Amino acid sequence: MSIRSQLLKGILEGCILAIISRETVYGYELAMKLQSQGIDVSEGSIYPILLRLQKEKLIKGEMRTSSSGPNRKYYTLTSEGTEALQEFKVNWDGLKTPVDKLLQTEEERS
Repeated sequence: MSIRSQLLKGILEGCILAIISRETVYGYELAMKLQSQGIDVSEGSIYPILLRLQKEKLIKGEMRTSSSGPNRKYYTLTSEGTEALQEFKVNWDGLKTPVDKLLQTEEERS
């Protein structure tokens, strides 16, 4: 497993919660939104996370009819999901700043 995929595995849940907090989405649409932000993940890796988030009651899935093709399961954030997203943001900020500082070169720090 590459370093990128190991790092991504740790933050993907927070990214998924962030997207769902903005709008109700279905799995494939979620994968496309992640990819449009430069986070290249397959649908196959997203669905197990969606199932786990649903089981943990952080998101809620609802089947809806689709104008093009079969019914789709759309996901929305629950109040617990909103809390989990806030916690992720706090933890991310707490990690991002010190890691950025550690990775800066001497010239960038001056």
